[in-house]
Amino acid sequence: MRTRIIGLAVWAAVLAIGLFGVPLAVAVLQYSVQTERDDLEQFARTVAISVTYDVDEGEWLEDVYHEGSTAAAVYDENGDWLGGARSDATELEVTQALAERAGTWTEDGRFVVVVPVTYGDEVIGAVRATAPRTDVLPKVLPAWGGMAALAALAVTAAWLVGRRQARRLAHPLEDLAAGARRLGDGDFSVRTREGGIREIDAVGAALNSTAARLDGLLARERAFSADASHQLRTPLAGLRLRLEAALEQPGQDPRPAMAASLVDADRLEATIDEILALARADRGAEAGPVDLRALLDELSPEWRARLALQHRALDVTVGPGVPVPRASTAAVRQVLAVLVDNAATHGAGTVAVTVREASGAVAIDVSDEGPGVDQPGSLLFARRADQRDGHGIGLALARRLAESEQGRLHLSRSSPPVFTLLLPRVSAEAVPGPLVRAGDGG
Repeated sequence: MRTRIIGLAVWAAVLAIGLFGVPLAVAVLQYSVQTERDDLEQFARTVAISVTYDVDEGEWLEDVYHEGSTAAAVYDENGDWLGGARSDATELEVTQALAERAGTWTEDGRFVVVVPVTYGDEVIGAVRATAPRTDVLPKVLPAWGGMAALAALAVTAAWLVGRRQARRLAHPLEDLAAGARRLGDGDFSVRTREGGIREIDAVGAALNSTAARLDGLLARERAFSADASHQLRTPLAGLRLRLEAALEQPGQDPRPAMAASLVDADRLEATIDEILALARADRGAEAGPVDLRALLDELSPEWRARLALQHRALDVTVGPGVPVPRASTAAVRQVLAVLVDNAATHGAGTVAVTVREASGAVAIDVSDEGPGVDQPGSLLFARRADQRDGHGIGLALARRLAESEQGRLHLSRSSPPVFTLLLPRVSAEAVPGPLVRAGDGG
């Protein structure tokens, strides 16, 4: 592309110079030729005036004025040569001069001018002056040389401008090509620089936007996959513990353990489906009224069984008159699973899940009787914020799921720890029936 741009600029300059310079050079030549003929005619008339008396007397002219390569010959009224440069003047030439008409033409590479010699009102003779055509060259060559120098300067300038423009156009395109190759190789951090050309910058901006979207999408997918893997560890751990307990009791019937393991496998499959569904970008259509009582009744047996292995209890309380929240049931299930799992793994004592009404929202508190959290919330909910004491595992995913449902998850008390999930409420007209029962604990 560089070569083509430079070649195009040079050829455009050459074409312009040819279209303008050649006619101008011809015009300079014609002007110089005409000037030379006018000078030769003026020379002939000067000679005619100087020899008027001699021609009238019919005397022989021994010396006729000449200038350089320009020579003159004098003839009487009969066409007889009286002196000067010897030439064979034709009868027509002399006749034209005697008729008081000057004649100018080119003959054998020389300019020829014939003018009459007059005495009073009578034509008494003629002067024939000649000059070589090469006398024009000293006048033409400097002009042509100057034009050629200007043409060379113009072509050089066109080459320099074309080279600069080629570099200006090629650099952004080369950056785009390099960026596209890096993007194709999986480097989504690539960003192209602006080159000052609107069309190329628009392509670069589109490439940067595409790379940023791909980079963000890949980062979100990796973060979600890493965080969601924790959600699968809990049911897998329960399934493993159940199977290991069955193996330690070889004398008992394994069918109850197998049936319970199948239930755990179904629950694990449902969890995987929910996680994949939540990974989609558009989950707004799935949001709706959440029956918190039914959801907690579904999750409580599994939580109690896990806590029972640690000789701990679970307390689930739904406050009176709690409004119905609006969210995705799958998202709420996963957030509660993270919070209860976090309390079971890193807390102590009874794990309490309390549903209450907050100002304009529904609050779900998950607490335990452990020592608490000594880290700020900004660090606790950071991605993969599994610190030394273990708090924060899966909390980044839980907060992201809560925010995707227009809710909020925060640490409302550090010791004993209380995590609060706030969900938007549904208006009373939108609720088909009493989805939440008030007041009982379990």
